[in-house]
Amino acid sequence: MKPYYEHDGISLYFGDFRELAPQLGLKANLVVADPPYGDTSLDWDIRDSSWLDAIPSLLSNSGSLWCFGSLRMFMAQAQAFTVCGWKLAQEIVWEKHNGSNFHADRFRRVHELVVQFYRSAWAEVYKKPVTTPDATARAVRRKQRPAHTGHIEAGFHVSHDGGPRLARTVMRVRSCHGYAVHPTQKPTAIIRPLIEYSCPPSGIVFDPTCGSGSTLVAAKELGRCAIGIELREAYCEAAAKRLSQEILPLNDGAHS
Repeated sequence: MKPYYEHDGISLYFGDFRELAPQLGLKANLVVADPPYGDTSLDWDIRDSSWLDAIPSLLSNSGSLWCFGSLRMFMAQAQAFTVCGWKLAQEIVWEKHNGSNFHADRFRRVHELVVQFYRSAWAEVYKKPVTTPDATARAVRRKQRPAHTGHIEAGFHVSHDGGPRLARTVMRVRSCHGYAVHPTQKPTAIIRPLIEYSCPPSGIVFDPTCGSGSTLVAAKELGRCAIGIELREAYCEAAAKRLSQEILPLNDGAHS
């Protein structure tokens, strides 16, 4: 099977992942998915949970799934995730610089969710906590905790200038407004932390519906191998064009 694009550990295929992925003998360490949310009446935004059942056979035992979506989507498909054996691990809130005002009588939504799911025991799932620079030197002491947190050992930590801190679950990253070639294109800055956390350096990232290729570009930026499959050739072409470009400094909209 000939890739639509292939270079330096990044492969892109044109077609339906349900048909193509099994032929590749794929066992990914991480799956990044961005399915239709079903929040609009647009013809491409039709909610479908059938893809969930096709992913487990393509994932390693220590692998996990990060899925983009809205709260409405995840609530509507909660049973489908459970039936397919997916267990909820954690969620990230992607705060965008602009929002989608689908309803004039509700708050303007400026965020999307990225939720991690897994299937095996949590202790077996690969994870490497992501840190962010801490520009303020200070001593952090933890001698007592509120009663509702239960027992946690006392601790003491000195945070030096530039020292690491665990990344927050709310990440502010500019959307692709103004330059996106796909209606739901994600900035690589929101995908990179997912890859860093859930895919070992020698692992494989898989995006079953990769659109304009943001997951593949993010994997390329991090030196990971990745495989993407896209059903529409126009977006395969756009993704291949992006992947052919030289990697630029990692400043595509991320900010603390």
